Amino acid sequence: MIQTKGLTKYYGDLAALVDLDLTINAGDIFGFIGPNGAGKTTTMRILATLLEPSRGSAFIDGLDVTKKGKQVRRRVGYMPDFIGVYDDLKVFEYLEFFAAAFDIERKKRKGIVDGVLELTDLQSKRGTTVDSLSRGMQQRLSLARVLIHDPKVLILDEPASGLDPRARIEIRELLRELKRMGKTIMISSHILSELEEISDHVGIIEHGRLVFSGTLEEIRCRLGIQSKVRVCVADQDHQDRALELLSALPQINDVEIADEHIAVTFNDGQNGDGIIARTLVQGNIDIISLVPEQIKLDDAFLQLTKGIVH
Repeated sequence: MIQTKGLTKYYGDLAALVDLDLTINAGDIFGFIGPNGAGKTTTMRILATLLEPSRGSAFIDGLDVTKKGKQVRRRVGYMPDFIGVYDDLKVFEYLEFFAAAFDIERKKRKGIVDGVLELTDLQSKRGTTVDSLSRGMQQRLSLARVLIHDPKVLILDEPASGLDPRARIEIRELLRELKRMGKTIMISSHILSELEEISDHVGIIEHGRLVFSGTLEEIRCRLGIQSKVRVCVADQDHQDRALELLSALPQINDVEIADEHIAVTFNDGQNGDGIIARTLVQGNIDIISLVPEQIKLDDAFLQLTKGIVH
């Protein structure tokens, strides 16, 4: 749904983006990560047809963003990190204005506005002035705005910026709902733990260059991190027996007792919670819990980047 090839952008002598090759599949949530000045917003503005690249190409739904800008804008909803403040303009008026900008027929506008207000849970704020909304409500309204024309692709630049914990959770759940509706979502954020929860794939960019793109599992393989599982058995007297059974499995590199659980490390490229459960059950050992230990996105980011900024 989104593809870039050799995408490059210079501001004078400053290379903000260098040879970016990126592919985002339809229906995915793609987390775009990088320090300030890494090139995230530049990339998003090019994809939203708001900025011309210096060289390279970018495509949305097969359309060249530099040559088919009008068609691309029909397919894309772009949300910047801050929306402008509109004095004395009510929420429904704000949304109707953008519905008109997208040439939505007058007789259809009210129904569409009501629909996006319901989706973003802003019905109660319909008649409220935009400038009196809280930061969280303004972010919801900005998201409602980009949904007015029912775009296939959402490009969201720091949508949770400045929000309190409850508002961030609500935005996250809304993004999950939009994914269920079939939207392709590209989202940048500095809150890596939240991107980790919702993203199908992530891209890490630094100093204008893409240093990684893939799944968290692919990050683990890239960094050579072995899969680990924590196992708790019902009877502590059975720990030694469980240790013996698991140590005999060829897929497992190491097994040790740590505190009140058993730490299991798989060989490179191996994993399988099922084989652990099956082996212990066949050995008449009851399991309380079996929890995979996954690499955190924060840790991966620190290992894959060098702290370089413009």
